[in-house]
Amino acid sequence: MVFTPTYLALYRSGELKRRIDQLNSRLLNCDICPRTCGINRFESNQGFCRSGRLASVSSYCDHHGEEPALSGTRGSGTIFFSRCNLRCIYCQNHQISQGKDCSAREMDSRRLSGIMLHLQNDLGCHNINLVSPSHFIPQIVEAVHQAAQDGLRIPLVYNTNAYDSVHTLRMLDGVIDIYLPDIKYSSDKLARRFSHSKGYVTASRSAITEMYRQVGNLVTDESGIAQRGLIVRHLILPNNVAGSFQSLRWLADNISRDVTVSIMSQYYPGHNAFLEPLLARKITSEEYNSVVTCVEEIGLENGWLQQLDAAENYLPDFRREGHPFSVI
Repeated sequence: MVFTPTYLALYRSGELKRRIDQLNSRLLNCDICPRTCGINRFESNQGFCRSGRLASVSSYCDHHGEEPALSGTRGSGTIFFSRCNLRCIYCQNHQISQGKDCSAREMDSRRLSGIMLHLQNDLGCHNINLVSPSHFIPQIVEAVHQAAQDGLRIPLVYNTNAYDSVHTLRMLDGVIDIYLPDIKYSSDKLARRFSHSKGYVTASRSAITEMYRQVGNLVTDESGIAQRGLIVRHLILPNNVAGSFQSLRWLADNISRDVTVSIMSQYYPGHNAFLEPLLARKITSEEYNSVVTCVEEIGLENGWLQQLDAAENYLPDFRREGHPFSVI
């Protein structure tokens, strides 16, 4: 059976256009993400994300380093947006998320939709993977409308830090096929200290709950390629800064023990992390193994576990013999 993204039905009914109008009106007094900066983005880019009316794209490619259900054999059609609504001091992409020249490649919806179609038609990607999309949702939906008109027909992946507004996410119901949020912290104090976010724990957990309501557990085709559903990423941080046990326990108790989880060990003290004693080193084997044990004790069985030694070269290798998680 051929998979048909639900955004096509929204496009044909006219609902997608109605949502574009509603989202664009909110840019006049921006409340797109939990920061609710309240600026008029048609006239200014002085909110926290420093983004105006147009989307800003850093790069795009057929990415083969995502989780297997996303990368498959032809790659995930990844679009990296500039700027971010967090400022993590350890961000490994800080040049595009926090750098001074992040807005150099601003583009309208037609150009953005052209990138989507290029990734689908010319590169043959399995999906369109929107990385750091939270501050550009109106622009993205506008581009999807244009791309749907011109033949876009593959799943959309919302690849986010999870500092998202539930009010805004509801406007994406039926637009996004696959949600790929992080669950970064279980402590608001540490989230504020290391990512300059207020109320991250409540915001991220509310967002993940809404994402799961919309798309449910991961569904793949006969080749194991994701078509719809939720995948939650968790990056292990040194000194238990991420509060891994609490976050994973929350997922099991409040989302589902069947939820697909991607446990990542690739932390490296990049950007300004070397200035913070708690984050100034890679994780240890003991820290890694404690999270592995946590996963086993909680009973999460779906997903991927990145080997610790993969972190040395930033390789996306999630193999671990004998673990219930899938082997890449």
